[in-house]
Amino acid sequence: MSERGGETVSELRVRYAETDQMGVVYHGNYLVWCEVGRTDFIRQCGMSYADMEREGIRLAVVEATLRLHASARYDEEVLVTTRLASVRSRAVAFAYEITRRADGARIASAATTLMSVSGDGRTIALAPAIRALLERGPLVG
Repeated sequence: MSERGGETVSELRVRYAETDQMGVVYHGNYLVWCEVGRTDFIRQCGMSYADMEREGIRLAVVEATLRLHASARYDEEVLVTTRLASVRSRAVAFAYEITRRADGARIASAATTLMSVSGDGRTIALAPAIRALLERGPLVG
């Protein structure tokens, strides 16, 4: 994983189990890759998602959009670029671009909105310290 100006780049290799009968990545796996990008982004901001949960904050996906532009295939290297789209008192939104490492081709673009919830599922405000970490963005180095 690397960091470029307010975004993180997670590197993945397509596993055989992620492909369908046609030999391309099954569409549901792109959202899994977005989760990888999102948790990497949060970690690069200075707090792991596990730490956030220990603080009593969970982020539940309430909206997800995905647009496929090309196909990814078994054993290709892909990059998931993640950036913070917005952060509000109770919600955070991320944008993603998934590209093929070899030629830079855009494979998919996606967005997710997550609501801050307590352990019992009630909507709660993001802790000010967590919101500040997200707003500051990824740490360099």
